Amino acid sequence: MLNLSHRFQVTGGSQAGLISKKRLVITHLQPVYQEELNIAHTNSLAMRKSSITKKVSTFILDGNCCNVPFSYMAQAKNIAMLSSTLLLFLLVSPVIGYTCEKTAKICETSLSIGHYLTMFNRDTLAVYPKQGKLYKYDVTNTSNADPVPKEDIISGDGWEVRKLLVVANQSLPGPDIIVYEGQTVIIHVKNHLHSDTVTVHWHGLHQSGTPFMDGVPFVSQCPIESGQTFTYKFKAYPPGTFWYHSHVGSQRVDGLLGAFVVRKNEPDPLPEHIMQIQDWNHDWGGDMGYQLMVNRIIENRTKYTPSQSLDGSFFSLFKAQSGLINGRGRFYSDLESGTHNEAPLEVFNVKQNTSYRFRVISVGALFPFRVSVDNHMLSVIESDGYPIRPTLVESFVINPGERFDFVINANQSIGNYWIRGKTLEVTPRYTIAEAILRYDDAPDVEPTTARKVCTEQDKCVVINCPFTYFPKNEFTECIRFDQLRSSASNDPAPPVVDGKFKEYFLNYAFPGVTSFPSSVNGIAMEFPPVSGVSQPQQITTGCKHVHCEDQKHCKCTNALSLNHGDTVQMVLLNMGVGRGWAHPVHMHGHSFYVLKMGYAEYNETTGKFIAQNSDIDCRGGVPIQKSFCNNASWSNQTWLNGNVPGLELQNPPRKDTLIIPSGGYAVIRIRADNPGLWIMHCHIELHASDGMAMLLNESFSYLPKTPKHFPTCGDFKIEDEEKFSVIADVKIHDS
Repeated sequence: MLNLSHRFQVTGGSQAGLISKKRLVITHLQPVYQEELNIAHTNSLAMRKSSITKKVSTFILDGNCCNVPFSYMAQAKNIAMLSSTLLLFLLVSPVIGYTCEKTAKICETSLSIGHYLTMFNRDTLAVYPKQGKLYKYDVTNTSNADPVPKEDIISGDGWEVRKLLVVANQSLPGPDIIVYEGQTVIIHVKNHLHSDTVTVHWHGLHQSGTPFMDGVPFVSQCPIESGQTFTYKFKAYPPGTFWYHSHVGSQRVDGLLGAFVVRKNEPDPLPEHIMQIQDWNHDWGGDMGYQLMVNRIIENRTKYTPSQSLDGSFFSLFKAQSGLINGRGRFYSDLESGTHNEAPLEVFNVKQNTSYRFRVISVGALFPFRVSVDNHMLSVIESDGYPIRPTLVESFVINPGERFDFVINANQSIGNYWIRGKTLEVTPRYTIAEAILRYDDAPDVEPTTARKVCTEQDKCVVINCPFTYFPKNEFTECIRFDQLRSSASNDPAPPVVDGKFKEYFLNYAFPGVTSFPSSVNGIAMEFPPVSGVSQPQQITTGCKHVHCEDQKHCKCTNALSLNHGDTVQMVLLNMGVGRGWAHPVHMHGHSFYVLKMGYAEYNETTGKFIAQNSDIDCRGGVPIQKSFCNNASWSNQTWLNGNVPGLELQNPPRKDTLIIPSGGYAVIRIRADNPGLWIMHCHIELHASDGMAMLLNESFSYLPKTPKHFPTCGDFKIEDEEKFSVIADVKIHDS
């Protein structure tokens, strides 16, 4: 048995200040020769003493688990390794992440997908929170007991009733995956779920040349069945802050998500932290949440009232009891008095007078969070992987699927400061997520700091509002996303070219009279029973023979065909009778250019909605308040063919997920140069599950060849003649 323990480099997140040591331990395996390695189970492993004494951790590869010290992790079975390849194995407990060597050409790792419980591990069975720590369930005197390391527990909001999750590598969030621009990434995903399929989508990566690796079931691949392994292989592009998550049903809400960062090859980057924020329900999972959205939440024989935004728009029926940052939060029984269950929080360590980059990812189900750090201004430098001109703000709003990167200067006195996320709910409730910014040498105590008080002389500035105004007495100014500018000097929007320009109006809304399904232009998405990109001839669920009209709903596989090389302008709407909820729309396969956003009309004093934007004609033969807006156009027809006034064409910011405000629109552009079948959907889990999605059938004749032995799937039906044959062959026996 070959011992390669001497070849390990074990580097922790505390080194060079690159990653929060609370989130990440980095383990590199850099083999020098091509050799055969062996993996052995615990019961057959010859336990040798090693100079490397590290905590025993769980190691998973292709579903085989064994508890081994770091020094024995190099014993792998039947894997030939080249010197240009870095193979790093993900660990499970505590949370372990993966950083690829900067000089490696290939980065290879694995994710093991399975069920796990909150407030649990196999040693303690169950835990409870007390004064920011966790204790075994049978401890009665915490002053004389050792706490359970919080890194060993998925604590969620500290609710003691354990909740069933779907996670990668037994952690929430899943392990961070960090690679460098241009590297080839290989990730083996093993499905250990007993009763469900899975896929993994690499959110924000373009998958140029690899449309089969986008991770959408029945679009880019067949779902991975229980017990199966699917290997994803793609280029790490573009650079920036991204993430991965399941695209099957509501598994993302159940915990199958994690950060995916593509670093630039640049000298002396800032030290950084990864921050994933989400809303949280500790009682039920995603599937139950979807059913309750559709069929109403009833508690104590009373209908649960959905919350509202300050502009008067609604949030869907998702009951968020708490907010989490990097999988940790606390349940407040009374927000006004500050009464909570004392659950542990995430801590981000910083050194005084040092600048840090925070990569913030909204991984939640529904709610937008307004993010701020007490006593620190935020310089927002990037969104969805693309740089913007640095903008100094008090806070920013982040919606499900979005990412914002900001820089803070740790220039305050040594101490602890609250990192705050607060939803935009104003009635009848709101939700908060908290973490701690802790300076080196500060005491291990919770902060006593307060959020900035906005005044008429010192107003707060907020980026990415889904409305135009905060109430005037809040002294807070909004910067809409389309008011930002790209910091790239050579990335203008694709131009209008005669004969190669197309424009489409797409309404993401809930139109209806007696029923109000999620839809795009009145069409609720029906997924085909096959892998669309690799089995296109077997799709039988298209919209060709379905009667979809201006003032009607329908359900089918809604696909928009894009010709190769065209400049495609899309006007994403949230208008007509189905408006009232803001939608973060995510496009796969592209990062689009944001040219203009048109918001509704609001009251400048109260911030309340007054009227829908008049730039759009929803048509349908009825007033806009009753129109389904399934066949919209510009009210001023001279705006067609790219002639919309006020478009930012030279330095437009780029996004892959953009909030479409209620009663408003956004004008975006792409160049159709990435052949594939790409889904474009609302990233609110409840809305996407209900059908608010469509496909972009892009440059299909230019598709790359389907990978060899790529899985196929589909319906099985017994044809009529086979039915008769079966009936004829049945023999009836007398009793």
